[in-house]
Amino acid sequence: MARFSALASDSSDDEYASYASQAVRPTNNVKKPVGEVSESSNSHSDGDDANAVLVDGQEDEEVEEEEEEDEDESERSSEMDENELVLYGPKRTRDHALAEDWDAEGRYSHPRHRSHSSTSSESETEGQRPVDSGATSWAQTVGMDVQKMHVMQTSLFRMPEEAATLQAMNRPTLPRFRLTPGVTRKHSRDSLGEGRLDSQERASFAHDIEPPVYRPSRKYARVEISDSAVAGCEDALVDAGLALGRSFRVGWGPSGTIAHLGQLCSPSSQVQSSANSSVVTLASAPFFSSARDEASGRLSRLLQHHLSKTPIVKDEYGVPFADPSSELCFSSFTTIYPQTDASYEASLFRLGHALFDPFDLHFAPEITVDVRNRMHSLRRKATLSAWLEEAVTSSVNADLNQATGDPGSLIFTLLTGHQIEKACEIALDWGLVKLATLISQAPGDFEFREDLREQLQIWREQRIDVHINENTRKLYATLAGSTDILEGSRASSFERCSDVDPLKGLDWKRTFGMYLWFGEPMDAPISQVYEAYHRASQELPSRVASPLPHYLECRQGASLPFHLPRPVPSDALFSLIRLHAEPACSLSQILNPLSFSPSPCDYSLPWHLYIVLSRCMRVRDLSDRGSGERRSPDYDEETGRYEGHSPSADLLASCYAYQLEQLGMLQEAVFVLLHIEGSAGREKAVKDLLRRSADKLDDWMTSGILGSLKIPLTWVNEAKALYAIYKGDIFEAYQLYMASGLHQAAHDLAVAQLAPEAVIQHDFEFLTSLFERMSSQTVDGWYLKGKAYMDYAHAMIRLRELHASLSDTDGLDAAEEQELECLARSIPKLIGILPELLPSPSDPRHMVALSEMISGLTANLDQMKPLALSQVRLTGADEETRLHHIQASALERLMRSIQVA
Repeated sequence: MARFSALASDSSDDEYASYASQAVRPTNNVKKPVGEVSESSNSHSDGDDANAVLVDGQEDEEVEEEEEEDEDESERSSEMDENELVLYGPKRTRDHALAEDWDAEGRYSHPRHRSHSSTSSESETEGQRPVDSGATSWAQTVGMDVQKMHVMQTSLFRMPEEAATLQAMNRPTLPRFRLTPGVTRKHSRDSLGEGRLDSQERASFAHDIEPPVYRPSRKYARVEISDSAVAGCEDALVDAGLALGRSFRVGWGPSGTIAHLGQLCSPSSQVQSSANSSVVTLASAPFFSSARDEASGRLSRLLQHHLSKTPIVKDEYGVPFADPSSELCFSSFTTIYPQTDASYEASLFRLGHALFDPFDLHFAPEITVDVRNRMHSLRRKATLSAWLEEAVTSSVNADLNQATGDPGSLIFTLLTGHQIEKACEIALDWGLVKLATLISQAPGDFEFREDLREQLQIWREQRIDVHINENTRKLYATLAGSTDILEGSRASSFERCSDVDPLKGLDWKRTFGMYLWFGEPMDAPISQVYEAYHRASQELPSRVASPLPHYLECRQGASLPFHLPRPVPSDALFSLIRLHAEPACSLSQILNPLSFSPSPCDYSLPWHLYIVLSRCMRVRDLSDRGSGERRSPDYDEETGRYEGHSPSADLLASCYAYQLEQLGMLQEAVFVLLHIEGSAGREKAVKDLLRRSADKLDDWMTSGILGSLKIPLTWVNEAKALYAIYKGDIFEAYQLYMASGLHQAAHDLAVAQLAPEAVIQHDFEFLTSLFERMSSQTVDGWYLKGKAYMDYAHAMIRLRELHASLSDTDGLDAAEEQELECLARSIPKLIGILPELLPSPSDPRHMVALSEMISGLTANLDQMKPLALSQVRLTGADEETRLHHIQASALERLMRSIQVA
């Protein structure tokens, strides 16, 4: 009798043990069939985990030995009931079996899937395949159909030929798949404060799992103080952190003022003083590297010119917006600097004019596009050469003053500044006619350079260079277009010649000029010259000067007020050349404040360059500028451009405006903030600036902001109102709010501050005037606050008038009687809402005003209608008023009872 077992391991010994216990363990009251499971001797020869299970009874000897055991087994199995057969029949098999994929690779698949894939092949050979005798005997023993037992056997277990085939196929060791540390077999829980990892699955062993994507488990957002849950609870002394948390933290104030405890330092600094102190220090952040007066004059000149070319318009939301015109180019900025001005700002705008400003060469219509582009390239290179000659003039003159009487040194110094004419004159003055002839041909064509290189090679080979001056050799190497080290001849100590470096001791501008004027061909574009210099400065930083910022060259080792990062950013002049030479370079890569000044907070020149290059000339933009479609609301139909939003542009404008605010240049700061692209962000930034600088909003400043910058009067008055509240002038703040049309703010201020004082002083006309002007406006809480005050003032005035009329005459007319009845019905309701109108127990004015209002209404109404308040609790009224009310009510009841009797 044949018996089957599926003792196959999937991946580990633990799984093998658990699986084997499930596959072989008999159920209760069911005895395990006697016999041993025979396995092929080759099943473990290759060291794989898969064990091929063979059917017992293939050899005659084993069949004879088991015949007697089968008979005993049949007798015992015949005694099993039906339920036990059901439990014993469906043995547990592995969830996955190793099968051959379509690409001849091993994969794990469910047996049911494998049976479907092999249905056609099994159906073809089903009639020809002999039924196993062991299966027949077992089927007959349990009383099942033989064919059904055979189908179950082939579906759930491997046949011997299938096991042998898979064993032969899987002889090469397959790479074991191991889970990454972020992926576990079981469901994992997110730890507190840790991120979540996305679980991943792979289709087969041929596919690798990518690293899991990290997702933060929490997202934090800043909550405004008005929306905070602790707003108004800052005086909760039970929680000291809540009450004093905002008082002992580092905070920023107007004009760049910073309030802090202890000493400001970096994270790695060692300080002697302790921050555990109650002394608050006010310091000013150094946003500029120069003096305040110098910075104010320099920036005022730039911004005045900028304002003259920038119209102020209102966007679709009615918010003022500064829209620079295309006339604001580099050439317009160069006009504000005289020709003799050699400042860094003037040189920067002149370089921008040479590289980016358009120019008209007056081409004929028949000129082709290639010729036009070629001429534009040559013209652009000529303008850059002219700018560079002017930029290096000061350093060339300084070297000439320090030069010795050697004519070669003087001529080479002039060549580093591309002063060809002066170099020829000096050569003629020294009688060097042939050298002057060569200099006049610079930079020369290809043949000219080759001749000079051959001459240098002959000198070196014949060891003549040892007798030639080094400056003369540098001259010939420069005219030959060589920027590399010129090697000398190698000989004995007497005839040995030293090497010459033409670029030794030159700053980056003159080094770049050597590549522009001599190193590259005359018709080479600017991009080729830039690439040659940039590659040399990266590969040979020891001999090719890097484009360091101008302030490092001027200070020559002096200490700077700020610590510079490493590596040091490139000079802004070189960054402009890079922007022209690299089409893929964006403004985000070059607008580093440290490229313009030693202050990392000076965004003045970066902002001006951004406006000219991006908003006016449309040459290049910031890298985070959004892109969209034609249907977007930011699409400009006239120009065909999509004006996406750039957060970096708004941040650039905000930083520059903060600098101007520190210098006291309020109008200029507002003008810069008007360039913020988003309407809501622009409005909020301008309002916040006006609120911080409300003390500076005098008549002259206000007229300038309202006139030239077209800021709404509402914004200015709102800022002045807040400053008036700070000074304690509440009524002035109320008037400013009303003039600004901010009726809600005026209403809240009048309810909390002005109305209680008017009630205490019994000034009912003033109380009425406070709220009468806003009665036709939409105000939140009007009927429970503002209108309640008006009703109180009206009731107090009319009750006195009606009482006076009742005293002078014998009685009231019909209209007055009706009015009195209306007041008698409305006053109890009014008294019921008064405690909610003045709910602040910390303000003594509220408590006094509440008592005064309830007492006044009760006393005046008791004179004519004392029983109208019989159902009202006089909460807040004084003792005298309550006693008087009780007496008046009792007297009224007595008089009515007498009249009835």
